[in-house]
Amino acid sequence: MSIIEHVVLFKVKGDTEQEKVNAMLNNLNGLVSLDPVLHLTAGPVHRIKSPILNFTHMLHSRYKSKEDLNTYSAHPEHQRVVKENVIPICDDIMAVDWVADNDPTPLSLPPGSAFKVTFLKLKESVSNEVQGGILGEIKGVKEGISGIQQMTCGENFSPARAKGFSLASVAVFGGVGEMEAAVGNEEYVNLQKQKVRDNVDGVIVVDYVVPASSP
Repeated sequence: MSIIEHVVLFKVKGDTEQEKVNAMLNNLNGLVSLDPVLHLTAGPVHRIKSPILNFTHMLHSRYKSKEDLNTYSAHPEHQRVVKENVIPICDDIMAVDWVADNDPTPLSLPPGSAFKVTFLKLKESVSNEVQGGILGEIKGVKEGISGIQQMTCGENFSPARAKGFSLASVAVFGGVGEMEAAVGNEEYVNLQKQKVRDNVDGVIVVDYVVPASSP
């Protein structure tokens, strides 16, 4: 099975009533009941490192195939939630999808699990060979950082909403403590490695914790 990772970042308008934010998150989390969804969690961002994009909330979900992701995206309930609860209160939305390079288990992650999501925007001149080398560097991170329970990475296949970010990874930790231990480790995003740094135009790193109320 080739698991599809789907990450959406939301920037909620600063003057939005908390009641409307809660409604957005409750309705997004309710989409976990749709047949194609293997896992879904939505909640506030724990921390974000980006010089230009300041997102406030995140959704992460998993599917068995691209077709299942498309079925989820086109589902009337998903369309309703986006139209009624998301778009009216968000200034910006970004989405990245990739085929996981391994089959992460468990697919559904318990409350309290902590994620570190990294997106890379490559320079236009980067060749496929160099891109493959960068993905190899990312895959090697799991061996060098203790506490990572799962890690997948891959190339984004949905460019329309990705703002030019083409490579993505998600690392899952048992909790915030384990994730915080990795935060200060520059090897995590590999930016000290010349191969990566010389070929990247932008980086977004988002830390997220699965809320206790997540289905």
